[in-house]
Amino acid sequence: MTNQCGTSRIAGCQFTLYPMSDNFVDIILSALDEVDSSKVWKDTDDVSTCIRGKMVHIFDVTEAIFLHAAKTGEHVAMSGTFSIGCPGDSSGDVYMDETDEPQNQANIQSIEQEAGCKFALYPMGREDYMEQIMNQIDLSKSRGVKVSASHYATRLDGDVKDIFRTLHESFDQVQQEVSHVTMTFTVSANSPSNR
Repeated sequence: MTNQCGTSRIAGCQFTLYPMSDNFVDIILSALDEVDSSKVWKDTDDVSTCIRGKMVHIFDVTEAIFLHAAKTGEHVAMSGTFSIGCPGDSSGDVYMDETDEPQNQANIQSIEQEAGCKFALYPMGREDYMEQIMNQIDLSKSRGVKVSASHYATRLDGDVKDIFRTLHESFDQVQQEVSHVTMTFTVSANSPSNR
């Protein structure tokens, strides 16, 4: 089945986890193992992990993987791209029947982790794209994170759960107005630069 742009509401995220540690293999594999990814389609290779399904589960799984890696205390970064409404995105339809209850929130609730994040929204095919982006930057200022300008991105600083909530809400609000949206992000925790 081939979908036209915007007809499929499958969301996805392709990300790479970067533990700055000699123990990077164990950190990555442990984080992947500790997270319940049963409500998303998932494929991991030597470059990245791709997950697809309902938006709520895409953000839940991505956040949980990052938090489980960062709780080690090692400097960990994650960089990736969220997308929704991509033409032809249909092979993950089976995961669209899942309930909206996220699987990992109870398991990560006690993890307190400060981080910095840069993100950029891309509402595709819209002449008013800057208005869509600026609205989300303004709304981010009331979401419990510190918001600052950065070249080609917006910077968020605060608790990881607040950062991912901000990313999720921003992405969700734009996709309600724009059929095809992508959002790039890089989040970093435990950086020695902040000590």
